[in-house]
Amino acid sequence: MLRRLTLALVAAFAVANPIAAQMNGHGHMHGADGAGHDMVNMPGLQGENASAEESAELAIMFQRFQTMSREVENLPNGIRTVTRSTDPEVMDALVSHTVGMIDRVGQMNDPKIFIQSPTLDIFFVSGDRILSEVDVTDEGVIVIQTSEDPEVVAALHTHAAEVTAMVEQGMHAVHQMMMRRVAN
Repeated sequence: MLRRLTLALVAAFAVANPIAAQMNGHGHMHGADGAGHDMVNMPGLQGENASAEESAELAIMFQRFQTMSREVENLPNGIRTVTRSTDPEVMDALVSHTVGMIDRVGQMNDPKIFIQSPTLDIFFVSGDRILSEVDVTDEGVIVIQTSEDPEVVAALHTHAAEVTAMVEQGMHAVHQMMMRRVAN
């Protein structure tokens, strides 16, 4: 089934800003000091302006990231990505998340997910400078995003690489990105 969605917005998967507070929930915990992060409830996926449904979609994708695959082509003025999952529930979450974030960027309505990447900040103030096409096909979610603004194009390239790392490594990629930012 092919559904074509063409939107004058930018898609953004959320991830990787410093965590607002130390995670001390129940479930599998890890961390050098024993406090660690709650890898069952994933409270870092919640946001100051995010719905419970949006956080749940992120959790599904992070908990089952092994079912996902992704291809990225950096274009001179943007990106072309194809993201898919072999798990129908993950695929549904992926489609909903992608379309929902594109809409949020167009409205400049930042969900402020605790662990979101600083790269996303550029998108939430530049939604009017990004053209996005989203196709949901049997191949997966195909997103083409372009801009005439070199700063936005650089952010699109950076964020595409961040999302690919998360598809390949799950929450481990987020932890690595956060540690690199702390070290700088």
